[in-house]
Amino acid sequence: MKKNIEIVPNIEKLFGTRDENLQILEEGLSVNIDLRPNAVQIEGAARDVARAEQIFTDFDHLGRTGHDLSQGDLRSMLRVVMEDASTTLRGLAEAGKQRSFGKRQVQPKSMNQRRYLDAIEKYDMVFGIGPAGTGKTYLAVAMAVSALNNKKVNRIILARPAVEAGERLGFLPGTLQEKVDPYLRPLYDALYDLMDGEKVDRYLEKNIIEIAPIAFMRGRTLNDSFIILDEAQNTTAEQMKMFVTRMGFNSKTVITGDITQIDLPNTRKSGLLEAMDILRNVEGLSFNFFTEEDVVRHHLVQRIVRAYDERTRNQQMSLEMPQDAEGQEQEPPLQQ
Repeated sequence: MKKNIEIVPNIEKLFGTRDENLQILEEGLSVNIDLRPNAVQIEGAARDVARAEQIFTDFDHLGRTGHDLSQGDLRSMLRVVMEDASTTLRGLAEAGKQRSFGKRQVQPKSMNQRRYLDAIEKYDMVFGIGPAGTGKTYLAVAMAVSALNNKKVNRIILARPAVEAGERLGFLPGTLQEKVDPYLRPLYDALYDLMDGEKVDRYLEKNIIEIAPIAFMRGRTLNDSFIILDEAQNTTAEQMKMFVTRMGFNSKTVITGDITQIDLPNTRKSGLLEAMDILRNVEGLSFNFFTEEDVVRHHLVQRIVRAYDERTRNQQMSLEMPQDAEGQEQEPPLQQ
């Protein structure tokens, strides 16, 4: 089937740099797209051609209604649409606007990110687990800012365990807040990226936004709050149990972590690993897992994460190989 689509003003933005977005459409929908003088010709199976036409229609509508998508966001959204036939470009963009993330519009850059955002809206407790750079913390803070802006909660509480990443920082001078601030800096970075700096400072001063080590949560009941625990893989089992029982009425909790980057001493079991085992069948909460395919930092980060994961798998396989008394790997027995 062939379909000609009229070229409308600003449609060239959909094509992307060097037509890279058209390549995403061609590969994802198994269609051929030809640029003609006054039209775009799409050729392929009827169903695939209809999906491609819908994307062109959606993009034109979004442009007319004031949506200005960056090339990065547009490319990511197209990939999400390719992965899920029930998702439309217009639906993704309008859902992002409705969430009101502050000064920045945040769009899911993969299907797992979209499922994560949907889970945060649907469930009161959500776990986001995966490698570095997959947007676990940033998206959670974005949803917290959205909930605060829309008056769904009265405050945001961000917590992190104060554990060094393989270093001994020793005695830190200053007040208690100044001592723990270095551990909490990634949470500040996300807030200042999503909100005006003066507003963040004002909210911090009035405790509308509170950033604290997890140890400060003991004994509290947190009502009308959006609570985020970051780097949860570095909590002990006792800290995790304490944290997940802090949630009060009309509150939402998001717990993020990377189980491949545990910095606890060997004698202590990660509270996140234990929670994954104990809470996996509890009704009313959601576990969401990310892979290296969801990494949204520099493209090298995705390759680096994949290389580390592959090495870990190889080490586990070598440990599982049976060995003889001298430590040599045994040959598998011959089949009779």
